[in-house]
Amino acid sequence: MTLPTHTTDLGHGIFAIDTGFERENFDAAYLIVDAGRAAFIDTGHNAAVPRLLEALDALGLPREAVDWVIPTHVHLDHAGGAGLLMRHLPVARALIHPRGARHLIDPAALVEGARAVYGDEVMRQTYGVIEPIEAERVVDSHDGLRIQLGSRELLLIDTPGHARHHHGIWDERSRGWFTGDTFGISYREFDSADGAWIFPSTTPVQFEPEALRTSVQRMMAMQPQCLYPTHFGRVDGVERLAAQFLATLDRLEADGLALLARLPDDAPARLAALKEQVAATLVASALAAGSPVSAERARELLALDIDLNAQGMAVWLSRVVRTP
Repeated sequence: MTLPTHTTDLGHGIFAIDTGFERENFDAAYLIVDAGRAAFIDTGHNAAVPRLLEALDALGLPREAVDWVIPTHVHLDHAGGAGLLMRHLPVARALIHPRGARHLIDPAALVEGARAVYGDEVMRQTYGVIEPIEAERVVDSHDGLRIQLGSRELLLIDTPGHARHHHGIWDERSRGWFTGDTFGISYREFDSADGAWIFPSTTPVQFEPEALRTSVQRMMAMQPQCLYPTHFGRVDGVERLAAQFLATLDRLEADGLALLARLPDDAPARLAALKEQVAATLVASALAAGSPVSAERARELLALDIDLNAQGMAVWLSRVVRTP
């Protein structure tokens, strides 16, 4: 069996498919195969769908073998291609967090929200037309839901903090979590002899630091041996990564609140300052973890994350201002 160059066998019947979103090694969809049945976890954007179908073909799996399409949440880099993919999978059902399901059945509000963040040109060139999923093919998940895939069982739990419509998927076979964005982002360019480096994703508009901590702690209670973050690929050494993640989250939260105290009435100035704070914190964390990239290269690789994380923190701080 020869796999496509963008598909990696991670063992345990799990395959990572590089969606090509933004750049290589940035965004993954996962394919789980067991006893001739299959599930996709996250899909990437519309342009990724041919890669996902090519992975099925390379594994000798017919379209009818796919039982589930499971977006971790409905942000478009995770679920933008779900509707288009479902058109190619005649028996698959889409298992979606109940807070997000309506946005994939009727994507209009989701698209408008993304357009407000990314702008018209990015929406047109990167995401294209977001196809709806037929309501009768959508199944709402719930905290503690267990589903069967071939001979293995998958457990879903609510994992808010990055987004309220986020769930994580536990695979007992690999003792790993498919974490979407809740357990952060880990790019392979930052790997060192000590292992991976990970950092929180605080993107708009539902970043909530305390909920994020709780979600990570819930996932850690299962004593996972690995994580499968959408950005990007399998990572091990989970205890070390959790400590790294939580320390960075603490720093981002404390610095954000200090900035709010200094600039309580100047949201534009806060956003500009947040970008510098986030950049400094993430670059310092990467270098402290032994990442081989220079500070300048780290800023280049993290440019999109720095911008989006700062925007998400700005939205969070605006809620703090309004809270009595």
